[in-house]
Order: sequence, then C-alpha cells, then structure tokens
Amino acid sequence: MTLRRLNRKKIREMAKLEDIDYKYGEGQILEELKTYIDSTYDSHYSQNKFQATEFIMDSGHGEGFCIGNIMKYAQRYGKKNGYDRSDLLKVVHYGIMALHNHDRSENETK
Repeated sequence: MTLRRLNRKKIREMAKLEDIDYKYGEGQILEELKTYIDSTYDSHYSQNKFQATEFIMDSGHGEGFCIGNIMKYAQRYGKKNGYDRSDLLKVVHYGIMALHNHDRSENETK
C-alpha cells in the first residue's frame, strides 16, 4: 500500500473517530466546495458528460492548465467582480484538479 493511500485511510479513520471542532469553518466550507464542484458537472462547461478539462489533462497539459487557472482566479479576486467568493472556490477546485493530475502522473512513473 502506498504512503498516499495510507494517509487517506488514516484520515478517513480519524474522521470517523471524532468530530473535529474546526476553528475556521472548514467543515462548512468543504460542504460548500463540494456543492460548487458538483454544479460544474451539470453546467455549460460539461458537454456530453465530458468536461473540456478532461481533454486538456489527457493531452498532457493538465499541470499548466490548472496552475494557470489558480493564478487567474487568485489575481482576479477583489478586482473583476469584487471580492467574489466563487473566485476562491475556483482556486480550490483547480487546486484539487492539480492534485489529481499530480497523483496520476506519479502513478504513471511507477
């Protein structure tokens, strides 16, 4: 079992054992993030059950695409639409996709 899987397993076990008293509203924010991400699968960004991001990732450009979008939405926050919470949700979502791309790349090199 890989270290990454051990960590994931440990995290799931810890979450079952105790309710965490989050100091920064992480539990509520994670729920909001999941709702936001779920909505992207039904939006205009998803065509015929495929998102354009999938094609970009599959063509080997996932890391640059995700990091570029993280930078785009982080720099846009507080400017284009003011302090738009959705810009921050997009930063985190692209971060999650970058992590997925990283993990996939790591698995391919083994």
